[in-house]
Amino acid sequence: MEQFYQVLTWIGIFAYWLLIAAVTVRVVFKRRAVGVSLAWMMIIYIVPIGGVIAYLLFGELNLGKKRAERAREMFFPFQSWFQCLTDCPDHMPQKMSDVAKPINDLCENRFGLPGLVGNHLSLKSSTDEILRALIDDINNAQHSIHLEFYIWYPGGLADEVGVALIKAAKRGIKIRVLLDSAGSMRFFRSHWPKLIRGAGIDLVEALAVSPFRMFLRRLDLRQHRKIVVIDDNIAYTGSMNLVDPAFFKVDAGVGQWVDVMVRISGPTVSVLNCIQAWDWEVETGQRFLPPLPTCQIPTEDEPEYDTVQVIPSGPGMPDDIIHQVLLLSIYQAKKSIVITTPYFVPSEHLLHAMKGAAERNIDVHIVLPDKNDSTMVEWASRSFFSDLLKSGVHIHRFHGGLLHTKSVVIDDTHCLIGTVNLDMRSLWLNFEVTMAVDNLEFTHKLSQLQQSYIADSEPVDKEQWEKRSVRNKFGERFFYMFSPLL
Repeated sequence: MEQFYQVLTWIGIFAYWLLIAAVTVRVVFKRRAVGVSLAWMMIIYIVPIGGVIAYLLFGELNLGKKRAERAREMFFPFQSWFQCLTDCPDHMPQKMSDVAKPINDLCENRFGLPGLVGNHLSLKSSTDEILRALIDDINNAQHSIHLEFYIWYPGGLADEVGVALIKAAKRGIKIRVLLDSAGSMRFFRSHWPKLIRGAGIDLVEALAVSPFRMFLRRLDLRQHRKIVVIDDNIAYTGSMNLVDPAFFKVDAGVGQWVDVMVRISGPTVSVLNCIQAWDWEVETGQRFLPPLPTCQIPTEDEPEYDTVQVIPSGPGMPDDIIHQVLLLSIYQAKKSIVITTPYFVPSEHLLHAMKGAAERNIDVHIVLPDKNDSTMVEWASRSFFSDLLKSGVHIHRFHGGLLHTKSVVIDDTHCLIGTVNLDMRSLWLNFEVTMAVDNLEFTHKLSQLQQSYIADSEPVDKEQWEKRSVRNKFGERFFYMFSPLL
């Protein structure tokens, strides 16, 4: 009997090492950043069984068989729609500036989506302004409303948006609402879904979280876009979820969330509507390709350089596209770069780009919230401070709440704004959208807002930072090892 147990033990050890070897080979042969592969191998070896299970659940970009097949089948019809925009009079590559043209060329070559002129942008920077403008536009809707958010959290002005949607549905407006399952968990557990569906509104729970699906689809894959399109004429996008900060995460100890949204009219509205239609079809299989924009031939008094480039990312779309645009924008900088982001865990390429910019005398500023709702991200972010400070990058810690605005302003002349955090999750995993805006007036307004954030921040002093405790340094280095996975 003892020999039987010995044989059983040796079989178990062999099976265990065979499993480790098989997963290691899978990690190595998946083409991804080296740091990501090394981080996963470290987890697998330190926490053997748990590490293997974690990798099978979260280690690969698995959209699920049904959604993945849909995404593959959808790509060419949507790409054809995108390419039709090149025939629109508002696509004017010959009038694009030296910074807009390379971004346009990159996006056209990757998936056929060009930049368009003739847009009107309005920056909304307070909760009351954003939600009341949205409610007014919903109340004035004539035929359709499409909403897509990561989080809808009941309470305050967010409830007033819900009431406005129900009233709109009752007067015959066709409404589609797509919400991420994990982000909007509190909403789906409330009375609101019954009210919304009872009014005839199509409400879909995207990427439903269920233990029965854990080996069929990556559970932490999230629908992180924020898009509203009303009557194919008005659109909103930006960093803000459908929440009232006075009611959202009030016990988290980070203060109220600080966000922006952009209200848009013009041909870019149809592009955002198409992105929302993409997400709806991935989730439901229903196709609602929007009409192409009614483009007008720009008049002579239109601004010469006024391009908006929509850049979506996520499973089924070209890999790494927003990351490429970020790098391109940083490398094009000649005077200044100002970045605001709540979650800062940059890739090695972004880290080197920011350090290199500072070392060639570009004035680089990074504005982060002083307190973060993610402990792991907070510690991992700090691990990059020393290298950045030594290179001359200015880091500011915002005290006015959880700064959730995701923005990049280059040379005070052009900018990026949208849903994308500077972390690995946003850049390589989630469904995201950002806009590259080459509009001087809009960029100046965003730059002024960034400066107001800096005025309400405390700069990180390089000498004081180096005096932090050994305990803090150890914590930073520990979480740094996991930074490729955050």
